[in-house]
Amino acid sequence: PDMLSQTTEYALRLVIHLASEEGRPATIQQLAVATRIPAGYLAKVLRQLARAGIVHSQRGPHGGSVLTRPSGEISVLDVVQAVDPLRRITTCPLGLRTHGVNLCPLHRRLDDAIEGVERVFRQSSVAELLSDRTGSRPLCESPRAGRQATGGVE
Repeated sequence: PDMLSQTTEYALRLVIHLASEEGRPATIQQLAVATRIPAGYLAKVLRQLARAGIVHSQRGPHGGSVLTRPSGEISVLDVVQAVDPLRRITTCPLGLRTHGVNLCPLHRRLDDAIEGVERVFRQSSVAELLSDRTGSRPLCESPRAGRQATGGVE
């Protein structure tokens, strides 16, 4: 199973795409085509991102969605927590009375792993993901992917 929910992947894909637009508003239809997210689902995710203060959407002829602040100020954790927050383990998930808040070694290690993911996501900005030199845009099709897949040289 994937570690991130589909909603989280969609939210990250949307924010990364909006960051690449550099402040130009994008309509739901434009976003749906560019990100390959069904428009209905996309609208729901945009609402969640707007509620969290990450995206601003405006209706009308010059409307569309934009990020509310520079992509260097938006962490991956901000996006994740806006739509499907990581859940820390604070009490025994099995409800064992004898464990309570004293997690067994397995659940303690699982919570440590979740804490590590939180830390990495907190330290990773959307701008950093976009500036990575691998040539792969996170969660998005790279415009050069077709040529690379066929062995073309750039």
